[in-house]
Amino acid sequence: MKSILTDVTKCIGCNLCVTACVEENGLGEHVPDWRRMNDGLGSNRWCSVLSVKGGRYVRKQCRHCLEAACVSACIVGALKKTPEGPVVYDPKLCMGCRYCMMACPYGIPRYNWEDVIHYIRKCTFCYDNRIEKGLEPACTEACPVEATIYGEREALLEEARRRIKDHPDRYINHIWGEREVGGTNVLYLSDVPLTMLGWAPKLSEQPPPELTWGVLKKVPFKFVGMGVLMGSIYWITGRRRQVALDEADRRIQQAKDNQAAGEPADDEKEQS
Repeated sequence: MKSILTDVTKCIGCNLCVTACVEENGLGEHVPDWRRMNDGLGSNRWCSVLSVKGGRYVRKQCRHCLEAACVSACIVGALKKTPEGPVVYDPKLCMGCRYCMMACPYGIPRYNWEDVIHYIRKCTFCYDNRIEKGLEPACTEACPVEATIYGEREALLEEARRRIKDHPDRYINHIWGEREVGGTNVLYLSDVPLTMLGWAPKLSEQPPPELTWGVLKKVPFKFVGMGVLMGSIYWITGRRRQVALDEADRRIQQAKDNQAAGEPADDEKEQS
């Protein structure tokens, strides 16, 4: 399973990873989050570099959890976990309910308030444009000092353990993301606590989806039913829209075929 290992002790704060992400995904100019969370993330900034005490720089991005809470909370299946590791997002299915934002233990997904139609946006691990083509994510490729590296999760865990063993005075003896909330595909080594990334000191190792369903079981059925109803209405509306578009395309194609054959269009037939 593909993963990223970020070594905070190596990061020089150059922000080339952020620039590479923006260019690779065509994110455009940064629009600050209206909630003023001051973490550099937004609907068009999927990773950021934070300056923290101790003169360290820490990269923040989606953790791509092994058992993702955002995926379990999405009632229309817009978010899904891929076999390769990344958690990806389909805006065509999103209904903008923001349940994923509430479910994420790290506060990563952001709402796209800037567009007329609001959707959730977050890091996709460059899945469609790079991972599926056998390439590494743009952010890890751009890092000039290999502070963030890409590879198989088990191999990166072994590398992290080796670094801690070889330099016990350099690192806190912990690999962030190895077990927290069931484990993640974005791992961290550091010599400073990473609470600014949502890694709480006593973060549960229990996967969030288990917690999500535990809560949902206690929610009155009518509220769960309302969520299902909303999802059904959204699907039906989208289906009707697609049928209308298909019918319009059919009529246009029919008109072209009639014109090529020298026959009058449907509307001309009706007038005659």
